[in-house]
Amino acid sequence: MTITREDVTAALAGIALPGGGNLVSRDLVRALSVEGGAVRFVIEAASADEARGLAFVPAQAEAVLKALSGVTSVQAVLTAHGPAAKPPTDAPSLKIGQHPAPHQGGPQKLSGIDRIIAVASGKGGVGKSTVSSNLAVALARQGRRVGLLDADIYGPSQPRMMGVSKRPASPDGKLIEPLRAHGVTMMSIGLMLKEDEAVIWRGPMIMGALQQLLTQVLWGPLDVLIIDLPPGTGDIQLTLAQRTQLTGALVVSTPQDVALLDARKALDMFVKLKVPVLGLIENMSTFCCPNCGVETQIFGHGGVRAEAARLDLPFLGELPLSLAVRQAGDAGTPIAAGDGPEAQAYARLAAGLIAGGMA
Repeated sequence: MTITREDVTAALAGIALPGGGNLVSRDLVRALSVEGGAVRFVIEAASADEARGLAFVPAQAEAVLKALSGVTSVQAVLTAHGPAAKPPTDAPSLKIGQHPAPHQGGPQKLSGIDRIIAVASGKGGVGKSTVSSNLAVALARQGRRVGLLDADIYGPSQPRMMGVSKRPASPDGKLIEPLRAHGVTMMSIGLMLKEDEAVIWRGPMIMGALQQLLTQVLWGPLDVLIIDLPPGTGDIQLTLAQRTQLTGALVVSTPQDVALLDARKALDMFVKLKVPVLGLIENMSTFCCPNCGVETQIFGHGGVRAEAARLDLPFLGELPLSLAVRQAGDAGTPIAAGDGPEAQAYARLAAGLIAGGMA
């Protein structure tokens, strides 16, 4: 027997809840997916207090659905529309993930920060976060006061790449003290969560979290703040451009046509949002075999340079595909902190941005 959405909804309607009603009548079921025999959904409570009262429901729902003919697996996740449970005592008593505060007027400048550069890509997997962390370290090594904000709320990777795991402090419960690593002041929502804890939030909470990470962090005086954006053209990018005065954006892509298709969408987004594009970067441009020394263009070569020329935008440089870069990122010491050829590539990129007045 093939299970249907109607079968799942009918079964969920039979689960009584404290205070009356059921999951369906109280409209708590979100993102219901029925694929073959696999059932997935989110139970979204109206508040953290209500979520605590429903803590038993996911297990009960899973048991009920697994008893249905045709169901092979069930995944139910409980979340709250408002901020989640109270944070641990060693974390700031800030409710990260609130809805954004009302905003009037155009993009605002952040006090004490001279330049803000967004690092973007049209798609995931092109090394944007690696470029962000290494560029930040390379700029710091050349004497700049640098901040790094991990704005990839759903998939924060900068804590691992920068080698930090300590929870940020908040002595007054209102402002967060960022961490320092490799000469860079950095902040990420990943520092406020367990490493394997998922963020299951709707757009308004994501936008509110970005606003808090920008305005409730004690960044101090900075020459440049690098913002590592998530892939794509969604809420984070829109909120950032509408509320924050950006110096401009760097767009990262690999050379092949498939990646460039999505990079063009990111470029079009920045044009529509009236954010200057400072230039394009070709990542994973070439691979030099560490054993035989033969150079190979795994993803092609020169595609980003050609695209920059076509659009009359600055081409800022080529960065290699290297096992050492990956190993350094996993180990928490960006390759730009060293002195090898990969570090020199990032040093040239940083020097070009400084010379051009962008950083």
